[in-house]
Amino acid sequence: MEPSAGTALYPLHRCKTIYLVRHAQGIHNVAGEKDFNAYMSQDLFDAQLTPLGWSQVDGLREHVKKSGLANKIELVITSPLLRTMQTAVGVFGGENYTDGVSAPPLMAENAGHSGRQAVSSLNCPPFLAVETCREHLGVHPCDKRRSITEYRPLFPAIDFSLIENDEDVLWEPDVREANESVALRGMKFLDWLWTREEKEIAVVSHSGFLYHTLSMYSKECHPTIGDEVGKHFANCELRSMVLVDRRSVLPPQYAWVRFREFQLPWQDSSRT
Repeated sequence: MEPSAGTALYPLHRCKTIYLVRHAQGIHNVAGEKDFNAYMSQDLFDAQLTPLGWSQVDGLREHVKKSGLANKIELVITSPLLRTMQTAVGVFGGENYTDGVSAPPLMAENAGHSGRQAVSSLNCPPFLAVETCREHLGVHPCDKRRSITEYRPLFPAIDFSLIENDEDVLWEPDVREANESVALRGMKFLDWLWTREEKEIAVVSHSGFLYHTLSMYSKECHPTIGDEVGKHFANCELRSMVLVDRRSVLPPQYAWVRFREFQLPWQDSSRT
């Protein structure tokens, strides 16, 4: 009997499970839905989550706990913007922080005017901030980050050691990063992700970054699968993917298989 052309086997050591999450609703999403020109507003600089966004975070956190994902994830990678870090620690962090505990909190109380209690760094995976998985760079103030010096007291237990510059030198006021550049940056990010020793990794990022990155890989898939992989993420949507190393020659190539997603009833696919 000939093997089916529609199935494939890969050794487990050549696979990683990646949990991709778009940040919850931010104030820029609300403003931009009403008027696209609002994305140019300085009032939306490094946009924080809305109250609805925090409700989305709580809902996804409950799913992560009940489904057992919280016990599987070995590392949480987050884009170093306020809305992604708030989402990351809210979904994958420990319980409420208690004064007197020796470990620093993942998020300080009321970080980013959230009105939220501090989040503990105990009984959860390590958190790592990575610039490569940021949203489109340039022009829109909501996509410009604060200095790392400002972030450290807000998110004391997030590891910022991979970020080379304290100030945001990547964001330019007059040049918006091209879609093709975002996709190439995303592919480089996945190349780097493959070098990590962890096998189950959560990544909290942005609509544009996730869409353009996955669209590149969806071109290799059957059209039905490609449409699934390449569609826009809703706010606080989680998709589970298998990243497969199928290299025979350099440079490396990867195969994506989406096998699960989690959406909340109120989610939509608003940009960034």
